[in-house]
Amino acid sequence: MAKSGVESTTGAMYLVLVLVLIFTSDVALNLANAEDEIELLIAFKSSIRDPLRFLTTWTNNSSTNFCSWHGISCLDSTHVTSIDLSAKNITGAIPPQLFHLPFITTINLSGNELRGEIPTETFSCPSLKHLNLSNNNFTGSIPRRGFIAGLETLDLSNNMLTGGIPGNIGQFAALEVLDFGGNVLSGEIPFSLWNLSNLVVLTLASNQFIGEIPSVIGRMRSLKWIYLGYNNLSGEIPKEIGYLTSLNHLDLVYNNLTGKIPSSIGNLSNLQYLFLYQNRLTGPIPRSLFDLRNLISIDLSDNYLSGDIPEVIFQLKKLEVLHLFSNNFSGRIPKALSYLPKLQVLQLWSNRLYGEIPQDLGKLSNLTVLDLSTNNLTGKIPSSLCESRHLFKLILFSNFLTGEIPRSLSYCKSLQRIRIQNNRLSGQLPMDFTRLPLVYYIDASRNRLSGRIDQREWHMPALEMLNLAKNEFTGNLPVLVGSDRLENLDMSENNFSGCVPPSYGRLSELMLLNIGNNQLTGLIPEQLCSCKKLVNLDLSRNQLTGPIPVALSTMPVLGDLDLSQNLLSGEIPPNLGQVESLVQINISHNQFHGELPSTGAFVAINASAVTGNDRLCGGDAVSRLPPCKRADKPVWWFFVTSLLVVLTVLALSVIFFVFIRRRNKSQTSQMDSEDEEANVNGVATIQFFDAKASKSITVDDVLCSIKEENIIYKARNSISYKGKSSSMNGLHFVVKLLTDTSSLDLNFWSEMAELGRRVRHPSVVKLIAIYRSEKGGILIHEWIDGLDLSEGLGGMMMMNWERRRKILFGIANAVKYLHVRCSPSVLVGELSPKKVIIDGKDEPRLRLGVAQLVGREFTMGSFSSAHVAPELKENKAEMTEKSDIYGFGILVIEILTGKGRAIAADSSSVLGVHDNIVDWARYCYSDCHLETWMDSTMKGHYSSSSSSSRNKYHQNEMVEMMGIALQCTAMDPAERPCISDVVQALDRAVQRSRSCISGLKFSVAS
Repeated sequence: MAKSGVESTTGAMYLVLVLVLIFTSDVALNLANAEDEIELLIAFKSSIRDPLRFLTTWTNNSSTNFCSWHGISCLDSTHVTSIDLSAKNITGAIPPQLFHLPFITTINLSGNELRGEIPTETFSCPSLKHLNLSNNNFTGSIPRRGFIAGLETLDLSNNMLTGGIPGNIGQFAALEVLDFGGNVLSGEIPFSLWNLSNLVVLTLASNQFIGEIPSVIGRMRSLKWIYLGYNNLSGEIPKEIGYLTSLNHLDLVYNNLTGKIPSSIGNLSNLQYLFLYQNRLTGPIPRSLFDLRNLISIDLSDNYLSGDIPEVIFQLKKLEVLHLFSNNFSGRIPKALSYLPKLQVLQLWSNRLYGEIPQDLGKLSNLTVLDLSTNNLTGKIPSSLCESRHLFKLILFSNFLTGEIPRSLSYCKSLQRIRIQNNRLSGQLPMDFTRLPLVYYIDASRNRLSGRIDQREWHMPALEMLNLAKNEFTGNLPVLVGSDRLENLDMSENNFSGCVPPSYGRLSELMLLNIGNNQLTGLIPEQLCSCKKLVNLDLSRNQLTGPIPVALSTMPVLGDLDLSQNLLSGEIPPNLGQVESLVQINISHNQFHGELPSTGAFVAINASAVTGNDRLCGGDAVSRLPPCKRADKPVWWFFVTSLLVVLTVLALSVIFFVFIRRRNKSQTSQMDSEDEEANVNGVATIQFFDAKASKSITVDDVLCSIKEENIIYKARNSISYKGKSSSMNGLHFVVKLLTDTSSLDLNFWSEMAELGRRVRHPSVVKLIAIYRSEKGGILIHEWIDGLDLSEGLGGMMMMNWERRRKILFGIANAVKYLHVRCSPSVLVGELSPKKVIIDGKDEPRLRLGVAQLVGREFTMGSFSSAHVAPELKENKAEMTEKSDIYGFGILVIEILTGKGRAIAADSSSVLGVHDNIVDWARYCYSDCHLETWMDSTMKGHYSSSSSSSRNKYHQNEMVEMMGIALQCTAMDPAERPCISDVVQALDRAVQRSRSCISGLKFSVAS
């Protein structure tokens, strides 16, 4: 018995000893694993840059538990299970060691500036369940080695990945979220992908995938979200899509899908969002679609769908948005639309609909946008449209509507945009129609409206565009008090009489004034010349008398002047021909006399533009005017001429002699100088990077150009002068004198020399030499003969869309060269119109400033704030390529809209309620149409009435490029594309607009 007790005690002690050994070995193993994981994390930190210092806690310090490091989560404080460093602005490449962490389940590095290829070891981490590398700059292909059977989320969206989807994607059997959108992936979607039966979200949008959507998609019964838009997919929508009964969101937009919408779509009882626009779908809408009672938004626009819109649509009680525009629908607008209680946006324009607009439309719904334009509608405009008091966009143009404008619209204070032109409306404007506070756009032209509009109060403070042309209005022109934002005013082809109101001169934003073809009398008021933004002025076909005001020649951007068919008299002001912006003028059928100016728009003026002025003379053979009689030149003129010839010969001889003397002096790259005026002491050096410049420019040429009269540009840290070499070729160059060299980095001059040698691009102004001394330094650039872009957009050049597009592409390619081809990359910094010179061949040349060339750190005051990314304004930060992208987006908006002054000053007088130009552009793009935001100087070429295919694809290009600009100006830098993607998107926009002439989603149709 005692022996048994001893054995029992010994066994218990042995068991305790074994447990202690197991515990200590586990502890030791955990400690060893922890040390390994710390090393892997430190390796990751050392391979990236952390400018915002989020990883300062990541140190190999025994006093700090690595589980408390920023972005790290652990299991039981022993093993790393999660890394979340999203949106931390970190840069660099991901080391493969990151995927060696043995217990990691989640890695989120989205929204950073990471680049390079995704490591091939990425899918060799068996514990990983969630991987998010989206919104970075990764290149190369998706890793093809290995797979993770337990991976549930894989998000590689919005990078620059190329190639195809790996064929083994089907082995990721547990995937629930797969997002490869926003890359440059191509080829067909691998068949194995459709075997991912657990997938809930599938996003492959905005790539270059081809091929058909296979019928096996019906196996993916768990799918709730399909986003395959913006690819080149073809074929029909498979009927098996009807098996996806859990589907909530179906988006197949911007592809080349053909055939009918399958009736099986009616099985998707949970569907809320159906987007199929911009394809080539045909046939009617299947009746089964109207059984989907959870639908919130339907967009089938820009297809070739036909048939009627059935009354059974009344079943869609949750419907808020219905877009069926740009199709071939016929029949009547269903009355059932009046009884959809949540309907907010109804766009049916550009179809073949006929009959009356339902009289109760808007009475029971919350209508905000109504666009029924370009159909064959008849009858009256319903009085119930603004019953909800939320309607802000009413577009009914190009129909056959009759009757008066309903008085109820006069009380619709929410209205902002009204387009009812090209109908058969009659009667007078409702009395309070001219007092709508938010309306900025009214076009009621080409109707039969009548009566007086001058005996009422016009109080429309937001009004920017008013077109009442081609009606039957009488009386005087209205005095538009309080409409200080008005940019376009067209009252032509009515029966207005009386004088031109002098108060129109107070419309400081006016760019177009057309009051031609009326019965106006009296003088042209001098006050009109105060409209300094006026580009188009048409006073033709009236009974105006008196002379042309001399002050017209002071209007800086006047481009088109039509004074024909009046009773004007006197001589043509000589200075009128010196208005550089004036390219077209018509003074025919008046009573002018004297000599026609021989400058500017009068040079080679067409005969039809001056005919009917019997006492006008001068011009050339093209104008067909008789020559003017001139008095004989006095005899002394011969002696004066002879003396000038002699003096000229002597001057040329002196210049040649000086040149020979200077040519014989030896020029070296190093010299001693004691010239105090040149601000140089001791040894000075000049280093050339251009062979032609080195043979033509001397040090004396450089120093002699630094004179007050040669100044062409002053910046915060430099002054630029125009110089000219004394050699025979008289080479021009730009001398940039650095005014504060003490603050320059120690490596400044070596970096400048490197840039001078390697930055060679036809769209970047070349640095041809540097000159430095102990007291100062000079940068010497090539001279580009031309205007800067701000002058071109300001009216100095006639900038049609082809010219603007060429400039835009040139700038984009220049930035791509600086960001991608230069290593390290060169940042532009302030990408403003003043930094772009347009040469004689319409080629843009980008000027780089000192701050941009040598440093990435931004300090307030370095650049004008308008073109600087918002993250640089908020606090001191490093400039990045994404801040350049923001500036490029602003520049594109300026090229498209011509809103240069608004961008320079964020002017509320131009932008209205919007805080900045980006908010204004985003609003115009989403809620308005091309004609609203397009630069007014282009509207004559690309008006909404133009139907040529050439004009249509130009309009489409402009809309697409505005969309690209808005992506570039995203508030979050991570959401901005890189320049390679931008250039590719621009190329796609041109190709797509020419292959899809039918128009884009935001076309000029409304």
